[in-house]
Amino acid sequence: MTTTDDEATRSAGATGSVGADGAEHGDGDVGGDGGRIVGGTGWPDGGLYPYRVRGRERSGTVLWIGGRDDDPDQVFAPADTDPRRVPVFVTGRQVRMYVRRHGRRLDDSRTATLELVRVQHWLDDPARRKVPAGAVLEAWNFFEDLARGLASAHLLPDQGAVHNGAYDKLFGDECDAWTPEERGAVLELLAAGVELWNTCPVAAGPR
Repeated sequence: MTTTDDEATRSAGATGSVGADGAEHGDGDVGGDGGRIVGGTGWPDGGLYPYRVRGRERSGTVLWIGGRDDDPDQVFAPADTDPRRVPVFVTGRQVRMYVRRHGRRLDDSRTATLELVRVQHWLDDPARRKVPAGAVLEAWNFFEDLARGLASAHLLPDQGAVHNGAYDKLFGDECDAWTPEERGAVLELLAAGVELWNTCPVAAGPR
């Protein structure tokens, strides 16, 4: 998650279109797959950043939580509804007001953007098009964090040694060195991630 508009690390700002609606997190000590909950607030413990996703079918800004200590990163999806819904915003002002209304603050309000459309363009014809390595890396990270926030890791393929090898080469901008198995694993994971983002329940312009 790091294609930045304003050089913020895994943060974001605003724009796009969404659908559905949602709610806030319940009390507790542990937030499902999402790590510790700040006592009484219902929010996972960690740095809070807006993060913009520009996709073909769905675009908008989510809240990304950078886990502290051993807590994992995740996309914020309050756990007091079933299924969980991801708050998605259109403007930066909506993000700031939502966070303030719930007694929190953004650790950085600057904007980072995942250009998911670039990944989708590549997925249309991966045999003939060059891998957009930066966007693919960001999308991979985002999909993992989204699935974690939704407590829906099962909606992404199980990852093993093949994925680890593919990720290491992707991180090093060595996609040309992917084996056929690694390339296939990346394509499968990204397709599942795009489907997850396009279909996951969202709360549009939540209060």
